[in-house]
Amino acid sequence: MARLILGVTGSVAAVRTPGLVSALVALGHEVGVAATEPSLHFFDSESLRSIGAAPGVSLYRDRDEWAESRYERNSPILHIELRKWADALIAAPLDANTLAKFAVGTADNLLTCLFRAWDFARPVVLAPAMNTLMWDSPVTRRHFRTILEDRGDARSPGDFSLDEVDRVFARHAPKIVVVPPISKRLACGDLGVGGMAEIDSIVAVVQQVVNYQFK
Repeated sequence: MARLILGVTGSVAAVRTPGLVSALVALGHEVGVAATEPSLHFFDSESLRSIGAAPGVSLYRDRDEWAESRYERNSPILHIELRKWADALIAAPLDANTLAKFAVGTADNLLTCLFRAWDFARPVVLAPAMNTLMWDSPVTRRHFRTILEDRGDARSPGDFSLDEVDRVFARHAPKIVVVPPISKRLACGDLGVGGMAEIDSIVAVVQQVVNYQFK
């Protein structure tokens, strides 16, 4: 099966990381988890050790990017090695802050460096999760548009709403798949769109892109 990098960011939805990893491993995928430091407030990284059999699940943190010893020429660079290793990149949950970094090219942690260095001939799956007003912000649409314009085809997508962002990407940048957030009672107490899609929905999309990649 496929070798997957799961990027986990600082959304409350990161509590579902062990469940998402378990579902991917159950399908035979190798999974490397690139966790931002804020994401580790929401799940126990040690819980990943008990998921699946060999080769198991690998966890990579920002501090793993560089060894404790001084850099030497030709030493491996983690985000480049992960890019070479992985067949697909998944960002779930993708919080508003990391979406903004992806859009403008900021590379200040392991995951954003990996996205900046990614070979976009390989698929990317984005599963946003954020507060409803953050999701509805025009800034969110602008950030998606920037990613689309940078990585899509030459045709202008025209104006689009966040309600159709997944369909617009499917038409203009099919290697980048957006799994839209769902409406629910959020962890903050607000009711509205912004919750990360269900694990089954994300896994189904991953299976589709992997099957297409290797057919």
